[in-house]
Amino acid sequence: MHNTNDNAVFPVPDPVAARAALKAALEAVRWEPDAAAIERESFRRIEAECDAGAFPPEEWRVARRLVHTTGDPSVAQGLVFRHDPIRAGLAALERGAPVFCDSNMIRAGLSVDRLRTAHESYSRERLICHIADADVAARARAEGRTRALCAVEKARPLLEGSVILVGNAPLALARVARYCLEDGLRPALVIGMPVGFVNVTESKALLALCPVPQIVLEGRRGGSALAVAALHAVLESRGRGAL
Repeated sequence: MHNTNDNAVFPVPDPVAARAALKAALEAVRWEPDAAAIERESFRRIEAECDAGAFPPEEWRVARRLVHTTGDPSVAQGLVFRHDPIRAGLAALERGAPVFCDSNMIRAGLSVDRLRTAHESYSRERLICHIADADVAARARAEGRTRALCAVEKARPLLEGSVILVGNAPLALARVARYCLEDGLRPALVIGMPVGFVNVTESKALLALCPVPQIVLEGRRGGSALAVAALHAVLESRGRGAL
């Protein structure tokens, strides 16, 4: 509760102790390493805390990247890989397959430079995200449905053989799963990591029934940053030998 007592007396900090605390805090920060050195040290610490041997190398790259993104080693325990997703995803990216994003955060977060290592045709404009389209918003209002659902439906003609990233809207993932189960849609890879409390575990369970390559973070955790990190980690396996 906010304290509105203007006459409250607060202790005066000891200036010597305050200076000592500041000095210690500044000295604890590693100011010298460059970005690559910081990442190497981060990965060293992750590998010291996690059981890298529980994953094949290409799956460990994804798990490690998600741990790095969240700062939480336990996130690796919820990762599920089904139907050879890394091989399938790389093959799709190398042929320049469409990439569908359920949120503009994913679209903005994906590295076009990394995507271009797989196929030179990728650009920010080629990444598909209809969530903010005026016609999608108008349809969602008129039909009383979410923009996420309407955005997936607008993208339906482009989803065959595509790479699909869902890190925000569970209904987007559920709609993709229904297309797979009812219409025979076969995306090359689905990264299913919506986050929240409503329809999240249910949408992931629905995707689990689909015979399509998928990387899923089970439970309620997820997010756009994790979906982006997962695809970047898939690209790390390019040129690493046979998968």
